[in-house]
Amino acid sequence: MSDDRTPIDRLKEKILKDYERMGLDDTFEFCCEPGVPCFNKCCGDVNIFLTPYDVLRMKNALGLESDEFLDRYTMLPIQRDMKYPVVMFKMDESQPDKPCQLVGTDGCTIYEDRPWPCRMYPLGMASPKEGGDEQEFYFLMKEDVCAGFDQPQKRRWTVREWRDDQGMEKYDEFGRLFKELTLHDWFQENKALAPEKMNMFHMACYDLDTFRRFVFESSFLRRFEVSDEDLARIREDEEELLRFAFRWVKFACFGEDTLRIRPEALGPISTPPKK
Repeated sequence: MSDDRTPIDRLKEKILKDYERMGLDDTFEFCCEPGVPCFNKCCGDVNIFLTPYDVLRMKNALGLESDEFLDRYTMLPIQRDMKYPVVMFKMDESQPDKPCQLVGTDGCTIYEDRPWPCRMYPLGMASPKEGGDEQEFYFLMKEDVCAGFDQPQKRRWTVREWRDDQGMEKYDEFGRLFKELTLHDWFQENKALAPEKMNMFHMACYDLDTFRRFVFESSFLRRFEVSDEDLARIREDEEELLRFAFRWVKFACFGEDTLRIRPEALGPISTPPKK
């Protein structure tokens, strides 16, 4: 029989079946620093799916508008039965080992703003069943390329200590907000987003600078009631803008009552052209 599962589905099944499940107080020994024989080798030819918060931090670290970052550093994988758009970081395909475009000889060039998977490595996190009641768990990824488990200077960590050391708090907050979208009842009921809603989902979640223009340079504010306090926050703070974008997705894609339409406003909203 042919296996119609996607590579991601097969990987999830393997993790759920074969990997030891770890909690916050479970321990492991690990070291990753210059001088370790495999330093930088794990940063090539890997699949890194980016969250909206990853994109926000990375594009700002590089001094780019979100659409520039997406065009230069990411791709949109097309998978059968894809429910919502996902963004994958693009490796340097011009070299045989396909290195990360943002890794230099001294390591990651945007280390303070590196994405969630890079922060958590060698830990991963999984859910026994998306949308189910079972708790998420952590697991160790012991790959052949990684020598960090065998170094004499390795340190014993709890999962909790590792997460704190890697600065996961803000990533967790936005990860929870994003999961409210990706695990929405709409998808649990096997509904599909129309193409225009897929585009809206992508713009609001990943292309934040275009979403800002959509809010402030289209007819948006003539059609929706947004308080002066909220307007001030989303003008000045990109994290607040991303939270607002998630609210918009719930309204525009799933029909939730997260925004209030002005009584006098009817009809479609015009979207500003890309720069």
